[in-house]
Order: sequence, then structure tokens, then C-alpha cells
Amino acid sequence: MVVATVAAISAGCGGSSAIRNTTKIAPDAKLVILNSTREELLESYNQIARGVTSLNATVELKPTAGSKYSGVIDEYHEVKAFLVAARPAEIRVIGQAPVIGTTVFDMASDGENFQVFIPSKNKFLVGPVAVEHSSTKPIENLRPQHLLDALLWPEIRKEEAVLFEEFNDEKARFYVLTELRGGYQTETLRKIWFNRSNLKVARMQILGPKGVLLSDTWFSDWEAVDTNAVPRGQAAVAGPVGTFPRSIRVERPHDDYRLDLQVAKITLNEDVPAERFKLEKPQGSELVQVNSASEIRQP
Repeated sequence: MVVATVAAISAGCGGSSAIRNTTKIAPDAKLVILNSTREELLESYNQIARGVTSLNATVELKPTAGSKYSGVIDEYHEVKAFLVAARPAEIRVIGQAPVIGTTVFDMASDGENFQVFIPSKNKFLVGPVAVEHSSTKPIENLRPQHLLDALLWPEIRKEEAVLFEEFNDEKARFYVLTELRGGYQTETLRKIWFNRSNLKVARMQILGPKGVLLSDTWFSDWEAVDTNAVPRGQAAVAGPVGTFPRSIRVERPHDDYRLDLQVAKITLNEDVPAERFKLEKPQGSELVQVNSASEIRQP
């Protein structure tokens, strides 16, 4: 009786087509999956880390402060930013209003201390780079070194422990390199995601002690760029060093803000005069000394 019933259902509904729907994907729409090894990905990453010593860029920058977790989201107008950065840890970013060209902010960092000038408030903030989440207003947590972390990557040395794994979802497949931090207890320092469609870096997460996610940066639209010089002591390198992401999103979950960057123009490895990184306190501006994670002192 059971056999007869199954046979009747199969005959009446076209057999297995009753429970299966087949979709054929056009050849040009089929996702490309490339293969690589841990060593190849490390070398690809290090080519960029070693090869990019400075950058000079014009970007469209859009800040977003707050999140669904904080209950308030503030979206700011896009600004035109002029950005220069050089190793080991120098950066200067000047943001201007799109049409009228007035300065919205001017900030700099040398890797140890930062300066941020906000003309609209006539305030000049200074403090050590190590200070995080110094203000209850998320947009005031913006620091130049946060951009530096996304633009100039540190090299991964051979003696460092790096794990290798795959990650797959419905939209894309990735390779992930996890760089570990040693000490009393081993912890994750960074996670570097490579999109397997092109083997380019698609995401970089930086973690602090106890697994705190400090930064989550996404990269896309890798394109060829002008390279003015080859780093001292190195031969010319083809491939990744001659490309750079045109779209970058920097998320700082504990600082409660996000930056979206669209790179309009960029040049790598040109000589940047030291004076371009110097930001002096404008006369008449209010000095705000950022001393700790929970304190701002105004002399």
C-alpha cells in the first residue's frame, strides 16, 4: 500500500521535481574561488606592509557616531579630507566642508601623542595615543592614529605565531590569518581576512587585551595606484604593492563611531616633509588636555 502511494505521488508530480527546485547559474555569474596557502598569504600581506612607507591621499570621509546599542545614531555630512601618513607612526588629516572649503577638523599624531583642532568649537585637544574612549560624545573620540592603523599595516615577522583557517558563508568565502600575542596568556592580536575571489585583504580586526575588539576595518575596490619610490634597500615589487583599496570602513565599537572613506586620489611612497605633520595650537584656541580614559581637563 505504501509502495503504491509513493509511486502515485511520483508519477503525478513529475518524480523528484516535486521536492527539488534547480537553478542554473550563468557562467559569468558563478563565484570565483581561488586557493592559497598560509605562507603565500603572509607574503602577500607583508609585501604591502613592507612596500608602503608613506601615502598622500584625498578622500571623501563620512563619520557616523553612535549605534543601535547606544540608542542614538548621528550621521554627519561628508567632508573632503587631505591625508598624509608615513612610517613609523606619523599622520596628519585635514577635513574641509565640501563646497565652502572651511576646515572642519585638523588632527595629527606621531605615534605617542595626538592633537585635534576643532575650529567650530575653537578647541585644541592633546593627549597620549594610549587614551581610549575619553568622551561621552562619540565623535569626540575620533583620533588620527585610528586611521593610521587602517592605512599603514605592521609587518608580520617570521617568529610570530599565526593561525590559518577558512571561513565560508552564502555570500563569500575567506581565508583568515590570526596573529597571536604572547606573554602570560596567549591572546589574539589581529585577524586578517582574505576574500577568496581575489585573495585581497577584505577585513582586518585589531584586538586588545582580554579579547577587546578595538578596530574592525573593511577594505574593497582594490585598484592600481601611483608609486613614486621603492622602499630603501628593497627591489621593485610587482603586484599587491601597486594596488590600494579605494573603499575603507573603519569601525571603532568601544569608541562608538564609524568612518567611511572613499579614496579619490592617492600616491604611495613619496617624500613627505616633516613640517606637514606638525600641528600647532592656534592662537586664542582653548587647550583641552586629555589625560585618561574617563577624564578631560581644561586648564
